[in-house]
Amino acid sequence: MLLNSDSTTPIYVQIAEWLENEILNGNLEKDDKVFSQYRLSDMFTINPATAAKGLNLLYEEGILYNKRGLGKFVSEEAMEIILEKRKNQKLKGLLVEAVQEAKRLQVSENDLLQMLKDMMEEKKGD
Repeated sequence: MLLNSDSTTPIYVQIAEWLENEILNGNLEKDDKVFSQYRLSDMFTINPATAAKGLNLLYEEGILYNKRGLGKFVSEEAMEIILEKRKNQKLKGLLVEAVQEAKRLQVSENDLLQMLKDMMEEKKGD
């Protein structure tokens, strides 16, 4: 993965998201040691402090845990935390867009809810 320095997403967040993807893809599993801030800085040609900030973000969210003197490791709950976080972020963003568009199109709340229910029903078999 290449980091996008032109993105509005800070580099440390991109590092955290890359590590989350490594966990989701099964490349890092519970209790696996993750890359050190220095290894990440070499891999992505970034400042070690930026890499550390990405690691600390995941630590604060409970995705990683520390073993004193050994580094950071993938927590037992990492997969569930990442899935829940991404569902909430992605779905909330989509719903915000849908509500804004419904207002522009003068679609009532009841009609919008019915559209959502119909869509959920259609997708049940998927």
